[in-house]
Order: sequence, then C-alpha cells, then structure tokens
Amino acid sequence: MTDNPAHEEFDVIVVGGGPAGLSAALYCTRLGNQTALINRGGGRAAMMQDVHNVIGITEDTAGTELLSTGIEQLREYGCTVYKDVISSCSTETPVSTSAPELESESKSESAPTETRSESDSEDETNTTTDTDTAKPNTPDNTTTPPQISLSGTETTYTAEYVVLATGFTDVRPDPPLPRTGRGLHYCLHCDAYMFIDEPVYVMGTSESAAHVAAIMLNFTDTVDLLTRGDPPTWSDDTDTVLKTHPIDIIHEEISGVQNDADGWLTALEFEDGTTREYTGGFAMYGADYNNGLANELGCELNDDGTVAVDNHGQTSVENVYAVGDLTPGHNQIPIALADGAKAGISIHWQRRPFPRDLDLLDELGPVRAEEVPGLPDELLERAIEFHTYD
Repeated sequence: MTDNPAHEEFDVIVVGGGPAGLSAALYCTRLGNQTALINRGGGRAAMMQDVHNVIGITEDTAGTELLSTGIEQLREYGCTVYKDVISSCSTETPVSTSAPELESESKSESAPTETRSESDSEDETNTTTDTDTAKPNTPDNTTTPPQISLSGTETTYTAEYVVLATGFTDVRPDPPLPRTGRGLHYCLHCDAYMFIDEPVYVMGTSESAAHVAAIMLNFTDTVDLLTRGDPPTWSDDTDTVLKTHPIDIIHEEISGVQNDADGWLTALEFEDGTTREYTGGFAMYGADYNNGLANELGCELNDDGTVAVDNHGQTSVENVYAVGDLTPGHNQIPIALADGAKAGISIHWQRRPFPRDLDLLDELGPVRAEEVPGLPDELLERAIEFHTYD
C-alpha cells in the first residue's frame, strides 16, 4: 500500500469476479449504477476444464473463457473493472445492523465444526426474508448514505453499496493426487454425469464423504471410499449405510497415480502394493470460505463460515450484499448467476430515484422533465451507443 493511494468512488462495488460477481456487476451497471468490479483473478470457476449445466453454453467452453467473456460484456456496458486484491474494508459512517433476521442454516450437511461438507447440499436453500417490500426513495434515502471503504494494493475504493462475491476455496488433500479436472473433482452435481458407468472413488473420512459415495451409486456400480489411512469420523448410522451398499472402503494410503497420455487418471496405487482403476472421483475435505471482508464489516456468519443473507443477498449489515458460493445454497454457476441478478435488482430498488414516493413529492415537489431519465450521464451515453436497433 502506498502512502498516498489513489482513490476511486462508485455507487456499487462488487468484490469477486466469478459468475456471481459478474452477474451482480452486470445488473447493477445496466440498471443505472456507476459500478466497479474488483477481481483478484483465479477462483473455482477459473479452474473448470469445461462448463456444465449452463443453458446456452456449450460444454467445450472452459471456465476461463466464460469469465473473460463476462468481463468484456461488463466493460461494454460501462462497468469499470480492476485487477486488485482487497485487503481490508470499513464503513466511513455508522451503518445499521438491524436488517431482517437472517437464516443461519449452513449449506453443508456436516456438523458446524467442519469447514464444509460437500460441494452441494441437496435440500437447503437461501433465506426466506423478503426485502422487496421496502419502499425506495424514502426520506431516509435523501440523507447522506453510508460509504463503505475498500483498501486495495495501491488504491482505495468507496461505494454506497458493496456486493461480496469472494466464494470459497476447496480444501485440497495431500498429494499424491490426480490432476484437478482430470480425475480429481469437487462438485458432484457438476461432474457426476461424467462418470456414469465408470469406476470412481470418493476421498475423505467425513459424513459428507460417505454421503457422496452412496450418492454415486446412482450413476455407477463401482464406488470406492478412500480414507487414506485416516480414521473415519462418520456416525454409526452412516457406517451401517455404507456396509449395506456395494461400496468398498479402502483404508490404505495412496502411493502413486497413473494417468493416460492426456493426463486423465487411469488408476491409483496404494501402499499395500495394490492398484485400482478409476476414471475419476471426488475429494471431500471441506472448504475455507473467503469471508474475511464480510467478517470485518460485521456481517453475520453461519456456523460453517457462509455469510447469512436474505432472499436477495442482503447481509445483516446495511448496504452490504453477499452472493454465490460465499452464501448458503447449491454451488452451481446458474445459481450463482441468479444470486448476482437478485442482488443487482435489489440494489436498483434501493437506489432508483423514480417513482418518487409521496413523502418526497411533498418535500421536493413534482418530478420535472429535466430530472429524467434518472441515469448518470456516462451510462446514459453508453446505453445510447449500445443500442442495436438504430
């Protein structure tokens, strides 16, 4: 950080350039807010060899291509994109932490002591509090809004609204391991389809590992559960389930990996001298949620490390939203895109100047012709240039 860092101000700042962050930035920009996306690069989506389960996106599209196309779209609409790392944040004026009560249930199926259970829970959804009933443009909205400050490497940024889309990092088991995306996978709902009628492994000792191993029997008849020499932590009931399903539990540690010419896994070698063939499998060791900024701002966290939000991504802190894998719910690109869209629309509801409500009409009078349209000049000009029907 320099002694006199540059300073940039926006209506909305989105932190995180994955699918949820891109979607939030897109909606915020197209709905008339001066928006910035701050992206450090990397992330789970960037590691995807192929994108699955997204209508209109062919499966030969890599995650990096999806993300770079999204960045290009944002710039075309007038969103400012920064490559930076946000190290700290604060609120420059007091903010309310009296948002509607938020659901604290985790997206994980494990005990609260685990960082994460499996890539996608099957039953839990985001919270049910509805904030769309809040009226925009109340007299409170005419006062100076709280400003949230974000500290980057050489730049500080401030905005009235911040959307956190910082996701999580899968806990990677110790080597030796197959290559990520070529035999080592983390998302059952994304990749189980790839292994239909193929021999697969599930790696781990937790309830989640056992649960995923049993789920994989829906896709194939050859499933091994690899504990790698560690004692299982699953319950007696789960142990009964495993013993009554055709799942082999392999306790020996992995000693080597065999790949084909393209780098895809073909087999794993074990310390007892055996070799077992696999096409791929799933590592189930939890996740570390990138919730440092949310915690610093005072957002309520769930026991598993996710950020508690309402149905629109609003956290317990005024004007701070969280979307995507950072929040409870299934970790899927379509859901992340929807999370970002809902947050962008919610922010639009809070910030849009029209229709002017009755209290403001009493205070300010009728809306004059020169006051509309209610867009910043730069975004208005960009939108006019963007029109494809001219």
